[in-house]
Amino acid sequence: MREYPRIDEPVVNVTTRLTGASSEVIESQVTKPLEDSISGIEGIDIITSVSRAEQSQITARFKLSKNPEAAAADVRDRVSRVRARLPDAIDEPVIAKVEADATPTIWLAFSSETLSPLQITDLINRIVKPRLQTVPGVAEVNINGDRLFSMRIWLDPDKLAGVRLTVQDVEDALRRQNLEVPAGRIEPAARVQRHRTHRPPRRRSSARSR
Repeated sequence: MREYPRIDEPVVNVTTRLTGASSEVIESQVTKPLEDSISGIEGIDIITSVSRAEQSQITARFKLSKNPEAAAADVRDRVSRVRARLPDAIDEPVIAKVEADATPTIWLAFSSETLSPLQITDLINRIVKPRLQTVPGVAEVNINGDRLFSMRIWLDPDKLAGVRLTVQDVEDALRRQNLEVPAGRIEPAARVQRHRTHRPPRRRSSARSR
């Protein structure tokens, strides 16, 4: 039972991730350009930002007279304008409205004595999450505390210098080896069959009158 009427404040969050970047880099290369662009939107009341290691979060609070849908559209437009000025390695900025009822309804905990955290995460992503998303009334299913496969590489500066390679060269090689591209599609060559009908030749008749 709702005790108070539902009031959705026009608040929009912009979250951007840049793996491996410090908070100083996030502040100067991600948060600052986005904040300067978003601050020019008409109707903004308060804008705040937090720059952490690998993550930037900007919150734009509009005046109550602003429509939440229009506020989100304006923020999305301003973010797209400065996308080219942001580092290429960032994940696409996530723009989301803050809804009054956007709170988790149910929390489910998973544990196992035989499976590792990586295996539990894989099981949840492949089986549990798709089934929960199809339940009537479920808007979104989030996984917190998941464990993902990763690879750590320790480089030897002396050996790199001996073969005249840099850290960027190693990173580029890893990206090329782990690239996933669409395989495309295979289409058979078009086959055209032509049928010929043999007709007997027509006889020509001529008449002369005198």
